[in-house]
Amino acid sequence: MARSRRTTWRSGAIVVAATLTVLLGACGTPTQADPDADPDQVDAVETPELGACRLLTLEEISAPSNATRTVDCGQKHTAQTYAVGELPDELRESAYDAPEVGEFAYRTCNTKLSAFLGADESLAMRTILSWAWFRPSEKAWDDGARWYRCDVVGGGEQSATLVPLPETAEGLLQGRPDDAWMACVAEPAFAGSKKIPCDQDHQWRAVTTIKLGEATDPYPGDRLSEVQSRDFCSKSVLAFLNYPVEYDFAYTWFHESEWNAGNRRSVCWARTSD
Repeated sequence: MARSRRTTWRSGAIVVAATLTVLLGACGTPTQADPDADPDQVDAVETPELGACRLLTLEEISAPSNATRTVDCGQKHTAQTYAVGELPDELRESAYDAPEVGEFAYRTCNTKLSAFLGADESLAMRTILSWAWFRPSEKAWDDGARWYRCDVVGGGEQSATLVPLPETAEGLLQGRPDDAWMACVAEPAFAGSKKIPCDQDHQWRAVTTIKLGEATDPYPGDRLSEVQSRDFCSKSVLAFLNYPVEYDFAYTWFHESEWNAGNRRSVCWARTSD
C-alpha cells in the first residue's frame, strides 16, 4: 500500500509495505528440458560447488531449485554462490516447501551475505545486491538430499533487471561502496517502482534504515512498525538532505512473516538526484 503528502518541513510520506516471499519459498522445479540447465545438477544429491558463478535471470532466482550451468567467474555472470551446506537435523523431516525451511535459509543466507560483502546490516539492505537461495529438486529431496545454496545476485525481485557482478563479489561493499552497487529508484512515484543502481539517473536513494527490535522481541504489529518507520525516516531523511524547507521521503517496511524470518529493519528513502 502507498500514501503520499507534502507539507513544509514534513513532506512526502510514501509508505511501501513489502514482502520477502521470494526469499522464503516459491514454486516450480527446473527440468532437463531447460536448455540452460546442466543435466548433472538437475537432480543432484551432492552439495553444490562453493564460489561457482552463473548467468541467472530474475525468473530463475524466484524458483526453489536451480540447475543453471556454471560459467567461468571471469565471464559475464549475475550470481555467485557464497554459502552452501546441509540443513540442520531438525529440518531433515520437514516438507519440501515447509515455512521453517525458508526461515532457516533467510537467517543463514542473510547473515552470511553481510559477512561476504563486508557490509553491516543497514548497508546490506540499501544495496541492489541481494541473495537467492536454492534447495535440491523435489526428486533429489525425495532421494534424501537436504542441502541449501545461497547465491549473491546483482538485483532482486524489486529490480528492473539483474546487473553483472565483478569476478568476485567478496568484500564488494567494504569501505565506501561504489554507487553502482547502491539502491536507487528512477520513477517520480516511489510506490511500485523498481530498484536501479545509483550510478544511473535516479530520483530516489535508499539512505538509512531503522531497527525496530532485537532478535528475541515479538512482532510489534503492522501499525506500530509503520508508525515507527515513518517517524524515524521523516527525521532521518530531513537531516540527510540538510534540513530543506520541503522534502520528500519514503519508507519500506515489512510484515510479521518477514519478522519471523529474522528481518528487523525498515528502509528510509530520500527523493534526491544525488
